[in-house]
Amino acid sequence: MAEPDFQMIYLLHNKMHQYLRNAFVIICFLAMVLCCYTPASCYVLQGPHLLDLMIKKYGNAKKLLVSQNLIFYDNTRQMDAVKINETLSYVFPEEFRSDILSENTQKIHIVSKDRTLTIIDGKIADDFKSIFDSYKDLILYRSRILLQKRLDMFGVDGSISSLGRFRGKIAYIVGAQYPDESAPQVWIDKETFRPVRWIITKKAENDRQDTTEFRYVEWKMFDNNWYPIRIEIYQNNTLLREIVVDNINITPSFSEDFFNIMKLQSTYMEAGQIEQKQRDPEELSEIQKTIEEFKKIYK
Repeated sequence: MAEPDFQMIYLLHNKMHQYLRNAFVIICFLAMVLCCYTPASCYVLQGPHLLDLMIKKYGNAKKLLVSQNLIFYDNTRQMDAVKINETLSYVFPEEFRSDILSENTQKIHIVSKDRTLTIIDGKIADDFKSIFDSYKDLILYRSRILLQKRLDMFGVDGSISSLGRFRGKIAYIVGAQYPDESAPQVWIDKETFRPVRWIITKKAENDRQDTTEFRYVEWKMFDNNWYPIRIEIYQNNTLLREIVVDNINITPSFSEDFFNIMKLQSTYMEAGQIEQKQRDPEELSEIQKTIEEFKKIYK
């Protein structure tokens, strides 16, 4: 009976060991690749918890006064960009005021709890609502319950969350399963827990879908408080506006009636009645034209 070839057995054992080791390395590599490139399959925090973490990361400021430039782009008419200075006033978690004053027009927009008021050129603008003003909601409502309520109004389903990738970074998505972008959704950076995108979708005519997207491109810390200093606003993948912040004051002082909608309504309604008595119809027509032109630019 032939004796076993121990040298051959040893070589086969080594080759088998090397083969198994290489196979193990390949399996580990594939697992890492799958985890990196299919983030939606990994464990994901729940939507309400993500919103709560996002709010806590902003800081502990009670008020903010923000000076910024609002830049309008009109690609359809090949016109130069229009820049308007805007001042934002926040009292967290649910009072906000925007003041725009330019050579041609003045606009005040106030949010106080569940009420809103817009005044254009000294006149109350009834039912004036612009989707583009909503970018501030993720910053203003520093209460998870209030923010969830606001997002519900835009159709963001907080019970759905997933992981996605945007501009090379992994982000949590509240409201949709990655890579679906047809549903309203908020994207939150996985590392910083600061929002990076907010997509609002709605049905338009002929079963077409309109998409408005806010991209919170750049954030900066002011006295241990984070604020987005550059925001891009897209509609149907076309850049329409850009917001660039100049300065932020975290200890502003506001007058008692600064956010008082009832008081402002009373003041401007009385002023409007006086002006109506003093002006002739032709002059009022010109004022109305100015308001309408401003609405066309700002909406």
